[in-house]
Amino acid sequence: MKILPAIPSQYHEIIDVWESSVRATHDFLPEKILQQLKVAILEQYLPHLTVYVALNNNRIDGFLGVDGNKLEMLFISQANRGKGTGKQLLNFAIKELGITEVDVNEQNPQAVGFYQYMGFKQFARSEKDGEGNPFPILHLRLNPSIK
Repeated sequence: MKILPAIPSQYHEIIDVWESSVRATHDFLPEKILQQLKVAILEQYLPHLTVYVALNNNRIDGFLGVDGNKLEMLFISQANRGKGTGKQLLNFAIKELGITEVDVNEQNPQAVGFYQYMGFKQFARSEKDGEGNPFPILHLRLNPSIK
């Protein structure tokens, strides 16, 4: 597996990975909101974040997006979940990109557990997500001894 900077021509494949991952882990999201997020990620988020892809045989198995020291997104395709891709991407983001914070949907216990296992601790909680929807967000920060 190679971790490389994403290029705009990969955005549609990245969106496919995002949708595969979200459908597997975010069953609390109504279809309408999922479709709105899909458009927003493609048009607003990806062009403004530093995005890296995990490539395996020229196929994107996962991706991450960062803004400063914050991990804004980390998604692994349904077919590649549980195979270490997320761990490799997160370790890359910590060591190479200097991320120390991440926000996670409280209703996604797999992600919450993953980040806690990787050394993140909750420091705050919001009742609504960034779009104002009633999906609580946990704000996590990396334990300084992990770096």
